[in-house]
Amino acid sequence: MAEARKTALVVGANGVIGGNLIEHLATLDDWDIVGLSRRGGVTTDRARYIAVDLLDREATRAALAELSDVTHIFYAAYQDRPSWAELVPPNLAMLVNVVDAIEPIASRLQHISLMQGYKVYGAHLGPFKTPARESDANHMPPEFNIDQQAFLEGRQVGQSWTWSALRPSVVIGFGLGNPMNLAMVIAIYASMSKELGLPLRFPGKPGAYDSLLEMTDAGLLARATVWAATTPACANQALNITNGDLFRWNEMWPRIAAYFELEVAPPLPMNLATIMADKAQLWAEMVARHGLADISYQDVSSWPFGDAVFAWDYDFFADGSKARRLGFHEHVDTAAMFFSVFDDLRARKITR
Repeated sequence: MAEARKTALVVGANGVIGGNLIEHLATLDDWDIVGLSRRGGVTTDRARYIAVDLLDREATRAALAELSDVTHIFYAAYQDRPSWAELVPPNLAMLVNVVDAIEPIASRLQHISLMQGYKVYGAHLGPFKTPARESDANHMPPEFNIDQQAFLEGRQVGQSWTWSALRPSVVIGFGLGNPMNLAMVIAIYASMSKELGLPLRFPGKPGAYDSLLEMTDAGLLARATVWAATTPACANQALNITNGDLFRWNEMWPRIAAYFELEVAPPLPMNLATIMADKAQLWAEMVARHGLADISYQDVSSWPFGDAVFAWDYDFFADGSKARRLGFHEHVDTAAMFFSVFDDLRARKITR
């Protein structure tokens, strides 16, 4: 007997995580795909897109009213705010609005997948216990990831559907106009350094060059997300998802510089959001001179996020063994991952 088709609602479809998840789902024959975001998207034979502001409760309900066939919600939406406390209301409200719209009409709803991160462990606040484990105690609020999970835990009681919470490290993959895109930060920073005849300097805090950290490949995360959503042993569980290796920038940075055919100079603490603020004209000149894709400087630059990552002058990694014990054994070499994404950016004529 053929397995019933599944319908994925990917919330945050244009982000690095959501976009790569849709690409993976599109390779699987038994999935129908609906992408949800504020900007919408170009519908294909494998995925259709809906544009909606998830902070508008009634608009969300109206936009999703016909999606009674949804079996899996993959939630990866995010709205940035200036402070940790201000992040909570919008990011919790968007999740609540989606679940409130879908749950009453989707009789075959099986699973809700929540994308989190190491903020759950307090990684954004300063040095935290490493390796971080899913069983670690929560920290003092505010923290929207924790509130989102608490909402799903409470909502799931007595229901037939289950939830999972995926906790990647920094996610590396292709995505434009995304505020959390480290690969783009590095590639554009390196391309501009090359254009100006400069060596590639690590711009982070003293100590960050030598700290121990890890990354999560967007493709690996997509595969792990679908695996967790369709594996009964993962029901109502949080899972750290990482590449499986650790590195220090003091070793990785020279390899990245070599990829871009740049020399390396000693690290120099620089706030990228500040020093790159006047580079829009340089970017426009590079686009014209080198025949790059005509993409706005705003869409290729994620400087504040780069500043945040390069400020981690403490170890930043988690224990990924729980996912392995439950059956997910994929891993990715982090250096190869970076080079693959840089190759992709060159092929798309986004960088030199």
